[in-house]
Amino acid sequence: MRKALALVAAMTMALVAVNAPAASAATTVAFEPQTVLGPGIPRDGTSDQNVVALGSVTLDMSATQTAQVVAVMRVNDATIRSLFDNEIVCKWAGGSKNTVLGQNVYQKAGKSEFEDITLTASQLVHPGVATRVTCTAFIRTASLGWDDSTLRLVSGSLKIANASVVNDAAGKPIQSVVPPGLYKVDATNPVARQPVLSTFDVTPDVKSLDLVADVEYMICHTTGQCDKTRTSKASFTLIVNQWKADGTLCQSDTSTNVVLDTPYYVHHVVVPLKKTGLKVRPDCAPRFNAYVLVKWLGGETGAVQGVATGMTDGRRTAAQHNSDMSAVYVLPNKLS
Repeated sequence: MRKALALVAAMTMALVAVNAPAASAATTVAFEPQTVLGPGIPRDGTSDQNVVALGSVTLDMSATQTAQVVAVMRVNDATIRSLFDNEIVCKWAGGSKNTVLGQNVYQKAGKSEFEDITLTASQLVHPGVATRVTCTAFIRTASLGWDDSTLRLVSGSLKIANASVVNDAAGKPIQSVVPPGLYKVDATNPVARQPVLSTFDVTPDVKSLDLVADVEYMICHTTGQCDKTRTSKASFTLIVNQWKADGTLCQSDTSTNVVLDTPYYVHHVVVPLKKTGLKVRPDCAPRFNAYVLVKWLGGETGAVQGVATGMTDGRRTAAQHNSDMSAVYVLPNKLS
């Protein structure tokens, strides 16, 4: 009898093992601290950028599911002023979505805030089919001198911060990116409205909105003349509007704003703007739009950077991809 029971139990366990879904992989990973090479500027006029994978997360997603993916990296201790990019590459069968944000980190000298930088890159991922999505975080580095540099990745992580982001009333994620190009602001053209989310509707059960906007702001490089001893000063305001059913304005929020004075040698700077808990007024339509108002305030020419094109998949590889840069997205909340 005992042998029979043992045989039945073994067969049952075997059937369970066969029919059980595969264990899902990690949805969060911490990065190991490490020293990263920044290749020196090639003397033959080509470019060279180090691309190091730091960790991956995976998620099995339904056709209607949207997820928020977030990567955080802190670097310092650069031996030479260096480029530092935080990139997320998400892939699934037949598709991908990527984002990259970066700026220059100064050589260690104990004199500037730009010697120790923490950058957060994030995006919404919506494959639109039932599939497994794998997201990988990459640190991208390059020396800004002829010689190689090194910098220290102090800490960081990659995680699926929200696996069930609420979509809009049409079932689509609420997000927008700035198209490829540089959107200049200067004395003759002092205002840019980028990134911009056109009108969108949320479902009636949504009580509040969280908004995330990142602006990649570049100094000079849209003009042949630049005073490298100066800065580019600009203000950045995240504007969110709710509308009435008749098309008139219901409410407008401009509380999220910063002013930055960016030195030439930083080259490009990440401007993070976040609005949490914007209440949806029930006496108006559940209809919104949002954008970042960029105002040039003085100094050298500035520009909002759009999608980064021709990013190499790895160091000295021919394969390339595009990555979003300046972008805005919304996380609707059904709980007040």
